[in-house]
Amino acid sequence: MKKRERGAINIVVIDDSAASRNLLLGLFQSSSDLQVVGTGYNGMDAISLVKRLHPDVVIMDITMPKLDGLEATKRIMREAPTPIVLITGSKTPQNMELTFKAMRAGALTVINKPSLNDPETCRNIVQTVRLMADVPVIHHWRTREESGKSSNTPINQELLESLDFLMNERLSDIKVVGIAASTGGPSALATVLGGLPKEFPLPILAVQHITEGFAGGLATWLSKQIHLEVRIAVHGEKLRSGVLYLAPDDYHLQVGTLGIIELSKDLPYKGLRPSANNLFNSLARIYGHHAMGIVLTGMGDDGALGAAALYNSRGIIIAQDEQSSVVYGMPREVKVRNTANQVLDLGQIAGILNRFTHPSGSPA
Repeated sequence: MKKRERGAINIVVIDDSAASRNLLLGLFQSSSDLQVVGTGYNGMDAISLVKRLHPDVVIMDITMPKLDGLEATKRIMREAPTPIVLITGSKTPQNMELTFKAMRAGALTVINKPSLNDPETCRNIVQTVRLMADVPVIHHWRTREESGKSSNTPINQELLESLDFLMNERLSDIKVVGIAASTGGPSALATVLGGLPKEFPLPILAVQHITEGFAGGLATWLSKQIHLEVRIAVHGEKLRSGVLYLAPDDYHLQVGTLGIIELSKDLPYKGLRPSANNLFNSLARIYGHHAMGIVLTGMGDDGALGAAALYNSRGIIIAQDEQSSVVYGMPREVKVRNTANQVLDLGQIAGILNRFTHPSGSPA
């Protein structure tokens, strides 16, 4: 996919609901920089329109007749890679499952369907389209598909042993892991954590930027992709090994003394709550050199300030590399600040986490 030339963003809208299509059409037509070049009823329409019109972004429902959003996403990413934003008006378990499978297959993000009574959702859709239109997706589809299949492959021991900052004596200091992720994060989390056993010896906390209302669906989907127990973090809960704690909607996730989870309504960071900065700052205060922070794919710079605080407290910071990132924003900000101990791809990050289970460096 060639980089989009500046000008109007060309959009294809796919939804089996005529009312929803018309609302989206009116919403985009009210913005001078957005142009709807085609509309369709189902996934087959989406594939045909994308091939014919080469839009900058596709807005697509997940549940449709003939061909749903999941299968359409797979076909589009295989035949004509294009940024895809999923929309849904239902949060049933089936819809959530389809949604996160589609994100694993290459869709960039999911947002709620617009409503005339919810101007905030309408603004969010317009902003999301503007942001996603410039994401280069062509070289990421294979990376994401293949990485999802390879999370249980043998670790490259020669590579890991060459990372002298991760000698076993340094890893033995780590008591907790924090992860930050945004666009492309659900798939990256599944890849990085997919090979860890349920008896993983550390707690893991993650801030994943996702549209409000989808955190629970993400937890359910991830619990089927990885062996760890997956929970939405609860205020006052004590951290336990082998558990992945996800930040809940609209709360900052932090850790207090004695490893107790703290949820806060402190001010958002650049509109983000939860913010990875809050998580990493709390790990720096409470755990210092006993904490590891991992910054995965995502737009913007959330996590960079907190990662710097953790790095300066002698914690270990790992940033995802550009090639395996869907959007090289958050990890890049850590790298340019020189606060990453190492920049690695998803498979290498997974291998490092596996060393907590096999400290001798020999996988089971």
